[in-house]
Amino acid sequence: MLLTQLPEDVLYHILSHLDHRSLSRLCQVCKSMHGFVNRDAVWRKIAHGCLNSGITRNGTDIYPNIPLKERVRTAQNWYKGVCKRWILLRWKTKLLPWLQLDEDVLYLSQAAKIGAYPLHHDSRRLQRNPVEIFSGHKGDVCRFVLTDSHLISGGSDGRIMVHSRRSRMSLGLTGHSQEVNCLDSKNGLIISGSRDQTARMCTMTSNSPLATIPMFDRVWSVAISPTQSSFVTGTACCENFSPLRIWDVERKCVMEWEEPHDSALYCIQTDGNHMIASGSSYYGVVRIWDKRQTKCLQFFQLSSDSVSSPVYCLRFNSSHLYAALATALHSLDFRQHPSNNR
Repeated sequence: MLLTQLPEDVLYHILSHLDHRSLSRLCQVCKSMHGFVNRDAVWRKIAHGCLNSGITRNGTDIYPNIPLKERVRTAQNWYKGVCKRWILLRWKTKLLPWLQLDEDVLYLSQAAKIGAYPLHHDSRRLQRNPVEIFSGHKGDVCRFVLTDSHLISGGSDGRIMVHSRRSRMSLGLTGHSQEVNCLDSKNGLIISGSRDQTARMCTMTSNSPLATIPMFDRVWSVAISPTQSSFVTGTACCENFSPLRIWDVERKCVMEWEEPHDSALYCIQTDGNHMIASGSSYYGVVRIWDKRQTKCLQFFQLSSDSVSSPVYCLRFNSSHLYAALATALHSLDFRQHPSNNR
């Protein structure tokens, strides 16, 4: 019996023992084998062990429209640091930009406005002019988050703005007495943190906060758990309080950690499985980490030697990483085949 004549479940089991190189070579044997090996089911086990393949720890596929074979090939470039670098946008005034990536649209804050920039499907370059602009703050936008229906932003004016993504309606909420450094939102609940040393809970439909939590230090980051049963806060580590704390729905601190590092990380993102990307406070440094290793996997310095800028925000999808620095928006394209890069 020929290999291609075996039952599919038996053939799947045999191929599950091969690595990505062996599977790629097997694709070249014949047309029937090429068609079978290109199926996502053949590559799923390998993809689960790769960096940023789109398969999360619980097995969810977050990029179902991209063939797994292609994502595994791109994952090798993430691991080896093989990419092409581009500067997508430049601006003359130094800003503290923030990014959010929603499929083929990149949202970028510049001063008091947030622009929605479509990404070209093939090149992943930005359309030069935004197709939509969100505004309403009297000062710079410090942070913003996207939900399915809204864009929610916090500004240096202490206000929180709720913008509908389906209409041009906007609502201003009473925020803090000083700038809103961070916020997060899930299912209508908004939690914000401020330089005024408080965290606040509110909803999209109420102008007054549900609760105000004294933090006794500047709040720089917040995140709501997927179940909304708790949220985490990170502070500036300038006072004698644990900077990282988890709070339950009763607003009681249930867990806290001390900060073991001296260097500041401005931003961090994970692929939901093995990869972490982080941006540092100096020289525009982006690092790629593999959770299964203790050392940094890859290192990219985006600022020139004469200019030092934090990586204020970074976002990535299956093939690109976007990083916002003080005067430019950078892109790293990992789709290139290693032989095409020098």
